[in-house]
Parts: sequence; C-alpha cells; structure tokens
Amino acid sequence: MRTWAVINQKGGVGKTTTTVSLAGHLCQRKRRLLLVDLDPHGSLTAYLGYDPDNLKTGIYSLFSAPVVNQAEVARLLLPTPLPDTWLFAASTALATLDRQMGTGHGKGLVVAQAIACVADKFEHGLIDCPPMLGILMINALAACDQLLIPAQTDYLSIKGLERMVHTLGMVEKSLGQSTPYLIVPTMFDRRTRASSDALARMREIYGYRVWGSVIPIDTKFRDASKAGLPLPQLMPRARGSQAYLELLEFLLGADEETRDARTETQRIA
Repeated sequence: MRTWAVINQKGGVGKTTTTVSLAGHLCQRKRRLLLVDLDPHGSLTAYLGYDPDNLKTGIYSLFSAPVVNQAEVARLLLPTPLPDTWLFAASTALATLDRQMGTGHGKGLVVAQAIACVADKFEHGLIDCPPMLGILMINALAACDQLLIPAQTDYLSIKGLERMVHTLGMVEKSLGQSTPYLIVPTMFDRRTRASSDALARMREIYGYRVWGSVIPIDTKFRDASKAGLPLPQLMPRARGSQAYLELLEFLLGADEETRDARTETQRIA
C-alpha cells in the first residue's frame, strides 16, 4: 500500500480538492483506496456525505484507546460514494487532541498503526491533513510514504510554503526520519502576471521539488463539491480533472521508478 499525505499549514490552497481529485482518478483505475481525514474541519468527511459535527464514530476514538487493534480499526471504516473506497472520518473533536494529549508516548504513531491494520485491503492511501502543526500533522508524517504540498500560485502562499518547509525540517529532525515531498502549484491563472511570477519564484526557490506542471483555476471544482463527487467522476474532461490526471500519472511513474531502483539495488547486493 502506497500512502500520500496532502499537507500545508496555509488554508485554502486546495488540500481537500487535491485529495478528492486524486481519489477520483484512482477509482477510475479500479484501485482499492483508503482515505483518511485528519482535519478537524472535516472538509473531506463532509465532501463524502458525512457530518463531522454529528459523527458518532471516527479516527478520533483511536487516540483515547489503550491500543490500536484490528477489530476497532475495521469498525471505524466508513463506506463512501466512490467504488472500493473507504474513509477514516474526521470529527470536530480532533481539534481537542493537542490540548488533551500533547505528544504523549506513542500518540504520534496512532494513524500509522491504524493504516497498518488494514493495509492488506487497499492499494493506495490518501491523508487530508490539518493546516496546523501538532499531533495530527506528526501522525500524518509518520504514516505516509510521500508528502504532497499544494501551494497556491500567489505571493502569500509562497510565504506560507516557506513556513511549511521549515516546519517539515523541524519535525523530521524530531522524528529522526525524512519524508520526500512534492510541491504542487495550484489555482494557477495564466491570465495574470502575479500568478506566473509566483510560479517562477516557487521554481527558483525549490527547484526539482516543484511539480513540472500546474493545477489551473477551474470553477468546475465548485460544481463537483456541490455534487459530492470528485471532478474526474463528474466532468472527466474538465481542465482541472485533466491536470490532476497528469499529476497522478507523474506520481505513479515516480513510484515505479523508486521500486525499480530498490529492486536493482537489492539484486546487486
């Protein structure tokens, strides 16, 4: 199972849109998919038809459980409107975790343990992360294979991206591990000089860590959200849908290259 976490400390940059759109394309390829909502706002949970304010079950309950066991984890899996796709839902109670538990022993691995319990049932996982540093972000880092950082192509988003990358460095130093990340330029408006300048600056600062293409502004994303479906399901030919298809193909190709490199290293060894 390959798990990507969609993360940025700045809100409104397209984290949930990225999660849902990639999920839609994976579903079209008939991949078994696990979605994890770690944002107390519950945008992904609401998108898929559940109410975070009135949810009686959700991943929050695992943080108060003495141990993370397979039976409890399986009970928390919720069906979604997407085929072969299940959800670990968010409730607003997630917002209280840092105050309740801080970074207590073992609590940084709760999500990783939960995913491990059901990993044999899925091919891919996508984690929608909160826009804040805390126990939930640490859980996401510990549970994923790669980070995707959506970054709106404007000046303020670049400043937020600087903080995000700095935060990653601090957390990775604390965890003693490094997680590869890819910056995904979002909401690109080719009609404006500001958007083009921001994209050029992003590439100048972060180089190869910035994806080679962009996610354009597309009002069809709003229509998809209203319908409760990923844009690839609702309007597969929309430019936003086609952009996320390009992103998915890049990610799957990169994963394939990584696997091939590991296989060759093992063969030589």
